[in-house]
Parts: sequence; C-alpha cells; structure tokens
Amino acid sequence: MADLPKEIEMFVAGLVLDPTSNAPIVVLKDAQGERCLPIWIGLAEATAIASELKKVEMSRPMTHDLLKNVIHELGGRVVKILITSLVENTFIANIEIVVGDMVRVVDSRPSDAIALSVRTNAPIMVNEDVLKQAQVTLVGLNTAEGEEGAEDAGMKLAEAGSESSDSNFAAIDKDKWAEILADMDPEDFKYKM
Repeated sequence: MADLPKEIEMFVAGLVLDPTSNAPIVVLKDAQGERCLPIWIGLAEATAIASELKKVEMSRPMTHDLLKNVIHELGGRVVKILITSLVENTFIANIEIVVGDMVRVVDSRPSDAIALSVRTNAPIMVNEDVLKQAQVTLVGLNTAEGEEGAEDAGMKLAEAGSESSDSNFAAIDKDKWAEILADMDPEDFKYKM
C-alpha cells in the first residue's frame, strides 16, 4: 500500500493585493511560520474570506454562508479542506464533509474552500508536495539583534529547502508584505488565474 501524501496544516496569514495586477492574494502559512503559500484569487472570494475574518455581519447570507448553512441543515459537518495538487498552473482543492457515518469529498477551488473553512473552523490542509511544487518558503534574514534595520528585518521569499527557518511569519506587517509582493509575479508560483 502506497504512503498517503503528508498533509501540512496551514492558516490564513492575510489577504494582500498583487501590486502589479491588483489581484487579491490569500497567503497561507504553516504553524511554525516557515512556509507560506500565496494563492491568487478572485475579488468575490477575497471579500468572502475577509468579511468572515473581520466578523462583518451581512444582512442576508452570502454564498459561502449559504453553503455552510445547507451543509449544517443536511446534518453534515466540514471536517477539513485539502489543497491536493497543482495541475497545469491551477491549485486543486477538496472539501471533506461528514454526513452521518459517511465522508463525502467535494471538488472545489481553493478560494471557495478557504472561505468555507474560515466559516466552519475546519482546518486548511495542504499536501506537502504542493508546497514543494510551489517552491516558496518564508525565511528570516540572518540579521543580528541590535544591528541597524533589525527591527524591520529581514524577511524574504526563497526557494523551498532553505537552511534558515527561524523567521516569525506573524511579525510581518502589511507594508512589508507589499514590499515582498512587489518583487513577485504569479509565474514565481507556477499559478495563473
């Protein structure tokens, strides 16, 4: 029996705009803050994710709220979402739903799956192979404490497998992300919208 791919739990680190195309990007990070996965998404999905993260109350259910409500009313529970692969520059995701004693797997765009996961508190999982394919790791620059510029320091994106993994992903502010993203291109991640 072949080994199942290793799944890494990731969290929504934030939403940013690609400075070149103004397309929204959802940035996922692992618990240690060593690896990140930026995914270019649509404006509607970015709005759906942001509104839930900010706990914005809508007068009527939006699409992802409706989906959550339908799953709940049918006796289901979202167990997890899983970004399974990167095929021809497109991320593929599944939503795993338990209904009774049956697990149902539903094909989804990652952006819709993420919007649902933040509403249901379901974990966001990414196959480790997807992270390797995307070849993106957040690493800290080796800036000694107390040196000039250490406080705004040193974050950069580098290829997977880098030796340095001592960064604190959560410490990156929005201005720093804008600076990082200004030097990136969707082609860097082998993904297109």
